[in-house]
Amino acid sequence: MQLADRVNRISISPTAAVLAAAERYRAQGVDLADFGPGEPDFPTPDHIKRAAIRALDENRTKYTPTAGIGPLREAICRWHAAQFGSSYTVPECVVTVGGKHAIFNAFCSLLGAGDEVLIPAPYWVSYPDMVMYTGATPVPVMTDPSDGFRLRAEQVARAITPRTKLLIVNSPSNPSGAVVPPDEFARIYEVCRAKNIWLMTDECYSHFLYGKEKPFSLASLPGTKPNIIVAGSLSKTFAMTGWRVGYALAPEPLISAMIKLQSQSTSNATSIAQYAALEALTGPMDTVAVMLAEYARRRDRIVAGLRAIPGVTCTEPGGAFYAFPSVAAHLGNGVADTTALAKQLLERQHLVVVPGDAFGTPGYIRISYATSIDRIEEGLRRLEKFFAMAESAT
Repeated sequence: MQLADRVNRISISPTAAVLAAAERYRAQGVDLADFGPGEPDFPTPDHIKRAAIRALDENRTKYTPTAGIGPLREAICRWHAAQFGSSYTVPECVVTVGGKHAIFNAFCSLLGAGDEVLIPAPYWVSYPDMVMYTGATPVPVMTDPSDGFRLRAEQVARAITPRTKLLIVNSPSNPSGAVVPPDEFARIYEVCRAKNIWLMTDECYSHFLYGKEKPFSLASLPGTKPNIIVAGSLSKTFAMTGWRVGYALAPEPLISAMIKLQSQSTSNATSIAQYAALEALTGPMDTVAVMLAEYARRRDRIVAGLRAIPGVTCTEPGGAFYAFPSVAAHLGNGVADTTALAKQLLERQHLVVVPGDAFGTPGYIRISYATSIDRIEEGLRRLEKFFAMAESAT
């Protein structure tokens, strides 16, 4: 079958492939220690679920405007202003089918053949494929593990070419948990502004920050609006991954282009989910603090456990809910890369991890600690056992 070149340029999401393989084992009744999921293990808060039920009872099940219901677009702008100090208006906002959809539509509206997009590595697995789908070229910008994988303005400046159209920054980062300090973020923005380069800030994990760090958006800085795109999501902050509600905030001409594209593809986000999202953004946020406190406890345990395994090193994540340890010392002897390692861990120890190869960083694995302490302990035990057995075999 002759498929379109734009589809042949991309591959299925590696994280989706890992989860599908794990699901086959789970369907067989296998006890998995699952460090794979990139989603909160907490339920959607009750007041949000009740809002969806009310929407059903009130028969709010029809088409909505492509860009989302007016009250939700207004709520997004008000919530973002309250949380971050931004100043967006409804024409600068579109509701999308998850944060991924916002990024995809922005890329498709801006990028084309000959353009280059700077993507700090390690990166979320979907960024390069989304860029390639548009015909543009992804350009990895390697960050330094000894600096906590934080992106620096100097790295961006060195990577820029005459073809650079856009830089995407995900802070806190999936998979590394790296957090770009606000003052460094401002310097990165100035580098992009001076070269007339778009900067997309992916704020999916904005509220999962540890220690004294506070949620930050580049959109809070005066004068940045003409050059930046905010991609946001309710999935992580409100434990609403399956509801598929995200948004983009950007200059009105770009938002209009994204709405036009959306009108010819998905149309509106699910009506019921939009009313649930409206409640999420206008109701209490106490569940965020509860989740964050538990993630902090899990982070401390998993980082300590990983560092206790011989040959494993791990940078402490500053945000999100992932650890990104280096296992390079355990490669070789029949294990060529972390993709092969992840496969063996699943087959031999029924342990689910995502290979760092998928994130543009060979020698690492991504471990989600969006799971209970008991399962973290069991997963660490299996990981240590696997490496000990491999070591003894050599």
